[in-house]
Amino acid sequence: MRDRVELLRDMVLVRQFEERCARLYQEAKIRGFVHLYVGEEAVAAAVMGVLQPRDRAVATYRDHGHALLKGVSPEAVMAEMYGRVDGCSGGRGGSMHLFDVAHGLYGGHGIVGGGLPIAVGLALADKLQARDRVTVCFFGEGAVAEGEFHECLNLAALWSLPVVFCCENNLYAMGTALERSEADTDLSVRAATYGLAAWSVDGMDVDAVTHTAQRAVEMARGGAPCFVECRTYRFRAHSMYDPELYRDRAEVERWRERDPIDLHRTRLEASGDLEPGAFDAMRAGVDAAIDRAVAFAESSGLEPLDQLTRHVYAAGPEAGR
Repeated sequence: MRDRVELLRDMVLVRQFEERCARLYQEAKIRGFVHLYVGEEAVAAAVMGVLQPRDRAVATYRDHGHALLKGVSPEAVMAEMYGRVDGCSGGRGGSMHLFDVAHGLYGGHGIVGGGLPIAVGLALADKLQARDRVTVCFFGEGAVAEGEFHECLNLAALWSLPVVFCCENNLYAMGTALERSEADTDLSVRAATYGLAAWSVDGMDVDAVTHTAQRAVEMARGGAPCFVECRTYRFRAHSMYDPELYRDRAEVERWRERDPIDLHRTRLEASGDLEPGAFDAMRAGVDAAIDRAVAFAESSGLEPLDQLTRHVYAAGPEAGR
């Protein structure tokens, strides 16, 4: 498990990486859809911090932080953002579809709730083959309204699968507020009806998420699937295309007062675990790493046109004739 200073660095890495991506998008160096995780860093940092390297993670289209903290290099993630061949998905997935089996990251999924059946399938395979692994599935609160959510929680509980369902509840499923779509906004109560252990936790507090995630992962490793609702908030719009007309600016500013990085930094400095000047040095080191990632991405090539049909069609008996 990562120590508390490492958790701060993890959050800073995700924040600075994404802020750089936002600038690169504005410069038209990154194209396509981009969904930023700014404000939600405590969730990925805490949950990834309690996983073992052999464990797996399934993420949503807001997946940059999950990839970085699961061990995918900033260079491989940035190259994928650029659509280059050295990206973790070969330049074919882009922002929403980061994938790296070697590091146990099984997407990046653009379909709401689309990662849930995959996570259950991975966990079922691990149980059938008696492998000591846990799969964590991240999804937003909008996925709770999808059929896959109910099917997957039911099967996980029925089959006692080693899976943790981590709901990143940022209050807005794209532009729809939770209270406008759900009669009961306590999502952990809904999950508990399927017989899973279920908790709600302050998703802006990395220490609180770490404590709950550690408990959930330990239970899942023993065959007891769990549900964790992390009540968090995204400071930026849903995507780079979003005019963000559905929420008040004052609400965003109120949540910014609970910035997970600022909260954790203040605690560490107050306890003496973070020396004066250490945070600035940490940010400088992270920025240098991101500079290297950008340079790597910009030096990586585009996929040759004659290779574009690879991985699209399987070779059949007529191939080569």
